[in-house]
Amino acid sequence: MQKNKYTYVWVSLVVLVFGIIFIPRIINRFQEGTVVKSGRMNLKGDNEPLAFVEINGKKRKVPEFAFVNQDSLMITNRDYDGKVYLVEFFFTSCPTICPIMNRNLVELQDEFKDFDNFGVASFTIDPENDTPEVLKTYAERYAVTNMDWHFLTGDMKDIYELANNGFNIFAAHMPDAPGGFEHAGLFALIDKNGYIRSRMDKFGNPIIYYRGAITEAEGVNDHGEEEQISILKEDIKKLLQE
Repeated sequence: MQKNKYTYVWVSLVVLVFGIIFIPRIINRFQEGTVVKSGRMNLKGDNEPLAFVEINGKKRKVPEFAFVNQDSLMITNRDYDGKVYLVEFFFTSCPTICPIMNRNLVELQDEFKDFDNFGVASFTIDPENDTPEVLKTYAERYAVTNMDWHFLTGDMKDIYELANNGFNIFAAHMPDAPGGFEHAGLFALIDKNGYIRSRMDKFGNPIIYYRGAITEAEGVNDHGEEEQISILKEDIKKLLQE
């Protein structure tokens, strides 16, 4: 019994000493950010190179496309050669996520206004209504100044083929959906050679696309999804420097 008493006292003393010496150090390490190795949102970033999106081991390139822009000019994927650019699918009468997406794109436009090799390709999923004239008015409403930001329209079948099979970004005509269309609020990031790129998640897999319908200021939406505009800014910079 006496031996157990001494053992208990000894263990208590060790615990006390550990608490005095080591716990403050652990707290300081958390405060200084040295314990957390992954980037914000548990995504690998900072000095990590961006991943190539691959299918069956082959790096995925932007499919060839040719559509008319807001100035009635034919624009193809070749017009983006040598540029870092973003791809979105939207429609001008969208009452839900499109205004948020395009305000975010304007923010990115302004962030990289000094780079003449940064652009945006915005494909309408409502080409019947989104004529070049309508797209021109829309671009002016959002104060689009980047000469390489093209709002593109054309044959609906070709646009939906590009969205759903070319990029695997969902888009569909759905009369019961708000505005009559359903689509994913995602941005694709393309490098200077036309490859789809992204950062990796904490498991080392590419996130593929970036959430475009949550503002940086908002932080988190009602579904608990975190904004990705801040990390998109970082990743655009990386590609511009390659």
